[in-house]
Amino acid sequence: MAYLDDSSDLQTHALGGRVEDYVALLKPRVMSLVVFTAIVGLVLAPGGINPFVGAIAILCIAIGAGASGALNMWYDADIDRVMSRTANRPIPAGRLPREHALTLGLVLSGFSVALLGLATNWVAAGLLAFTIFFYAVIYTVWLKRSTPQNIVIGGAAGAFPPMVGWAAVTGTVSLEACVLFLIIFLWTPPHFWALALYKQSDYGAAGIPMLPNVAGEAATKLQILIYSVVLVAVSVLPVTMGFGRWVYGVAALTFGIGFLALAVKLYLTGSGKQMKQTGRTLFLFSLSYLAVLYAALLADRLLLVLGWL
Repeated sequence: MAYLDDSSDLQTHALGGRVEDYVALLKPRVMSLVVFTAIVGLVLAPGGINPFVGAIAILCIAIGAGASGALNMWYDADIDRVMSRTANRPIPAGRLPREHALTLGLVLSGFSVALLGLATNWVAAGLLAFTIFFYAVIYTVWLKRSTPQNIVIGGAAGAFPPMVGWAAVTGTVSLEACVLFLIIFLWTPPHFWALALYKQSDYGAAGIPMLPNVAGEAATKLQILIYSVVLVAVSVLPVTMGFGRWVYGVAALTFGIGFLALAVKLYLTGSGKQMKQTGRTLFLFSLSYLAVLYAALLADRLLLVLGWL
């Protein structure tokens, strides 16, 4: 635990941490992407939903995502201390005790699932509960430290939110919702493996078996390229299935070409500083890629509602 070297820090510790530290436990940046993809699933779902009920559903999904983040930080506090990317999080930095994260995560988990079930339906609530369990237990406790395929299987947790949003409206899970899930699921490995390529030392120090540390850089770059090709191919499904139209089609094609170009460039780049820089570029581009695709789906729906499509 970090030393507390002034009276304000002592007061903060006595009170159990600052508000912003508790907010940080919820991983707000990750939560923002979760909320956005859930909104897309909710808006695209047939039948519509009362706006107030829809807002409650999105709030519950956000709270559930935050609960997952808190439980993750509780369990991973030991490895967070040795990774530069996570060392300043509230627990490893000594600003909050671990048990606060556990309590917060459990309370928010129960609250979000119960409220979603009461406000919408128990199919959506069950999916949200499974999402929290998958991320906190299957990924964080089991997969993350045991297999280099951790992010492939564990990526399902981040792919469930649009499915939860869809189920909140319809009470079911359709093929369209599964496609929304699949796009995020296939996006996750190249996104995180690109990060792992330029953060290898962090993961190595923490003892996390990320693919570059276990299989090497060449194998990782090949896997990134393979997943990128499959991802771009799957990204056209919304158009062929009719729930994505020309705005989405243009976005999927344009950004898909960009994604593939970076994946090919990374594959052809040797090791060293240039490889890490290309990996970082792909990682940052992948954030925009997913956001743009889901924004394009929303734009198509808006244009359809306005009668412009």
